[in-house]
Amino acid sequence: MNVFVPEEMDGLWDILAKEPDAALYAGGTDLLVRLRTGIPSPSALVCLERIAGLRGIRDEGDRVFIGACTTHTELLESGLVGDALPILQKAARLLGSPPIRNMGTIGGNICTASPAGDTLPPLYLADGEVEIESRAGARRVGIDRFIIGPGLTALGKGEVVSGIRVKKGMEYNVHHFEKVGQRKASAISIASLAALVKTDASGAIVKVRLAWGSVGPLVVTMPEVEKALAGRPLTVETLRSVHHMVERGVSPISDIRAGEEYRRRVAANILLRLATYGPAI
Repeated sequence: MNVFVPEEMDGLWDILAKEPDAALYAGGTDLLVRLRTGIPSPSALVCLERIAGLRGIRDEGDRVFIGACTTHTELLESGLVGDALPILQKAARLLGSPPIRNMGTIGGNICTASPAGDTLPPLYLADGEVEIESRAGARRVGIDRFIIGPGLTALGKGEVVSGIRVKKGMEYNVHHFEKVGQRKASAISIASLAALVKTDASGAIVKVRLAWGSVGPLVVTMPEVEKALAGRPLTVETLRSVHHMVERGVSPISDIRAGEEYRRRVAANILLRLATYGPAI
């Protein structure tokens, strides 16, 4: 199998014209594992990590652009991301081990499109726009339309994800990410929750956005739960009152990590963690 390592975009387009069925990767933490399991081999591999234009983080006013080949460690070290969207750093901190974070990239996490992808719930809450490039030009797609199923995306032949734009979340005073796994570290999530909450001086919820991972074929959002919480105090009692809505709103599977009913209960229970940001009792 041929492996190509282009150093600029024009070279990438030339390779893809000759190898339209090639598999693209950067860190390879997902692709190379899947290749070892015996999935059908692609005609060639194309490593994107040397293309400088696919890396980096920059301020774009009300949004932040993150290059697809930006590693999770680079996300953690970015003061811009920490100021603009700390929830994304919290998710990256729980993603795998340090060697995985050093190699794995945000573009890889997006394109793998796993329901358990740790960065995906925060990216949904940040109204992430995936930037897609081809030799013909560029287009943008909301992440909720880019990921169309487990392992499935809207990426076409000859296209590559060049980055993602995320909306700054500085209007929220609570940025929370939590995941439950079989181990305390380096575990694939059984269920995860990303939450952005704005509270007033009394501790009442002014605005809230919620997104769950690993409890459906896609990231799960529940506007009806957010509406039910708005205007109420951020307390255990308030959060427990929407448990039945959360359990109905998720659609988990049973697998080797956890059963369907357990995932439903966990999805509702991890919401209670938000009470730690509420008024002191």
